Amino acid sequence: MDTGSPETTGVTGDEPVWRGLPPGLLRMRRLLLVVWTGLLALAAGLLPGLLAGPAWAAFALLPLALAAWGWRLLRRNWRSWRYAERADDLLITRGVLWREETVVPYGRMQLVEVTSGPVERYFGLASVQLHTAAAATDAAIPGLDPAEAERLRDRLTELGEARSAGL
Repeated sequence: MDTGSPETTGVTGDEPVWRGLPPGLLRMRRLLLVVWTGLLALAAGLLPGLLAGPAWAAFALLPLALAAWGWRLLRRNWRSWRYAERADDLLITRGVLWREETVVPYGRMQLVEVTSGPVERYFGLASVQLHTAAAATDAAIPGLDPAEAERLRDRLTELGEARSAGL
């Protein structure tokens, strides 16, 4: 496998090639939203309804309204996550209201981890966690396809070892 070609590295000239996160992450987060707000709505409606009367069961509508609002926010947040591999560093950008862009130089990487919890595994997802020499620049890319996460880990480890050899 050729890991140096522009098609594989995502680096073509000066402009980085941005990659978004797979839709499985959005599906997973939305399912978690529905489960947790459903339980909250049940508790918010059932307890007051039983203890104070049926009119108080209307409190169940509050978590449901929050779930509808959260549904849209999750999509906007999911669309804001992108990453790009450049010649000397990895760029990660995220955020809707407050945009955050993290630049992780390959030579500063000390550890690249691929993690996948039980819910992530069910949805076929994995996260890449980057640890650098400066703790403030540690970064993560959530919800990747496991094959892409492993490819990224191997590539970043290879580039990190090559760049840090001169230090």
